[in-house]
Amino acid sequence: MSSKATTQNTVIAVVGPTAVGKTALAIKLATHFQTEILSADSRQCYKELAIGVARPAESELQIAPHHFIASHTIHSAFTSADFESYALRMAEELFRKHDRLVLVGGTGLYIRAFLEGLDSIPEVDAALRTNVIELYQQRGIEGLGAELNRLDQQYVMEGEMQNPQRMMRALEVVMTTGKSILTYRTGTSKPRDFSVKWVGLELPRAVLIERIDRRVDEMFEAGLVEEARALYPYRELNALQTVGYKELFEHFDGKYNLSEAIERIKIATRQYAKRQMTWFKRIPEIRWFAPNEEAMIIDYLSAEDSVS
Repeated sequence: MSSKATTQNTVIAVVGPTAVGKTALAIKLATHFQTEILSADSRQCYKELAIGVARPAESELQIAPHHFIASHTIHSAFTSADFESYALRMAEELFRKHDRLVLVGGTGLYIRAFLEGLDSIPEVDAALRTNVIELYQQRGIEGLGAELNRLDQQYVMEGEMQNPQRMMRALEVVMTTGKSILTYRTGTSKPRDFSVKWVGLELPRAVLIERIDRRVDEMFEAGLVEEARALYPYRELNALQTVGYKELFEHFDGKYNLSEAIERIKIATRQYAKRQMTWFKRIPEIRWFAPNEEAMIIDYLSAEDSVS
């Protein structure tokens, strides 16, 4: 709870697809409103991952305080429920010092967990979870899809069928309960002690693709191959089921050459950006801007404050 009684605590949620410019805007907003940044990126939190997850540079991190950046290890499991608990604790701490905090990221489930809360889903037996992971390791996303087709047609029709982590979770739940994970969605939000102002960043598709391709090229120039090679012994960890690393691990295995790996990373990143936009476009409260409309965004947020 904030010690300031005159102003309602507000989370400024900066969202949008990968490579659109969220980090730069978040830093400008945190500087303008004299506050701090809470990341909602499910991969930038791992201290072992830097280049491949486009973690903010040290120079950027020094401009405005960031939280949930390089704060955890790939060797510890971390879920959206864990993020909900972490983010709520961090928000309580930050609101003692500030009336606002900037939330920035592209992991929709983490953002939802913090701002709205998660639905209650039954616990899954550890042995069953191990079996599902082994299924994925042996048969890949195709094996998960085949089992979901057999057990959970609702998820096949409505769920994320290109996201192995979501697919494994859906499979665990249906094998445990006999019900689709989608049946546990209540559609209701848990009460929070803050309001939310949504800012979405978007670019024309062709421009975003160009930025994604350029970012991937810059990652390789910065040493992504060497970073991935050092992580190769841990390739089965959940944290490393990530675009950029997965393709390079397969390159190391001899499945395709480096040029093919680079192209696969670009394609997979474009597909991920498209899925992100599909997720965020479902949120009617988001006000959309171009990344260079910083003055308009600040005016919008300031005007919202003046009428609240």
